[in-house]
Amino acid sequence: MAFIECRGLVRSYRKGEETITPLRELDLDVAPGEFLALMGPSGSGKTTLLNLLSGIDSPTSGSLAVGGTEISRLGRSALAAWRAATVGYVFQLYNLVPVLTAYENVELPLLLHPMPRAERHRRTALAMDLVGISDRHDHFPRQLSGGQEQRVAIARALVTDPPLLVADEPTGDLDADSAGAILDLLGRLHRELGKTMVLVTHDPGAASRAERIVRLDHGRIVETSLNGSKERSR
Repeated sequence: MAFIECRGLVRSYRKGEETITPLRELDLDVAPGEFLALMGPSGSGKTTLLNLLSGIDSPTSGSLAVGGTEISRLGRSALAAWRAATVGYVFQLYNLVPVLTAYENVELPLLLHPMPRAERHRRTALAMDLVGISDRHDHFPRQLSGGQEQRVAIARALVTDPPLLVADEPTGDLDADSAGAILDLLGRLHRELGKTMVLVTHDPGAASRAERIVRLDHGRIVETSLNGSKERSR
């Protein structure tokens, strides 16, 4: 059974007198523990799809189930609770809170969950250790390199132990060495923790780290690649 099931997924919105449709009747399955990369030109629907999968946005029509929950039918409060328990989101520009330390940024999602302070500390310390940033726990974002900031952001995404990890161009603002280190880290976390991972990227090198590549254009899947073989969508 698929962990993610999209059926006839459509997302459209009004822009002035025009209707924009970033996704058009999209069908997609993602297996539990799969590492999937989404590629395509700007405006192809990659980030729109990622935001739907993570519960940040809702589809206009069609169905979307993640982990057996039909999230396309959830109300706003139920969707927020589902997102907090299920999804870790890694942003291109890190989205760290500048007035909080690295430790406090990682701990932040746990404040939405009722748990003892000692348990929050244990989970925060574990997440920071997993991404190799424990020695910067008391540093503010302005005191960190881009690669270190992204490690903090990944630790924050992992700290609640979500089954789904999504990343939108997580290496797009990094130099080549830092980008390679972050991709190595994501690959290790996938192997060791068994997370289902969905990565949006323009970089073929980054996409090659995934088990499967799905290419979109004009809101539709036009090609999939698995272990070097390609299948054109009809």
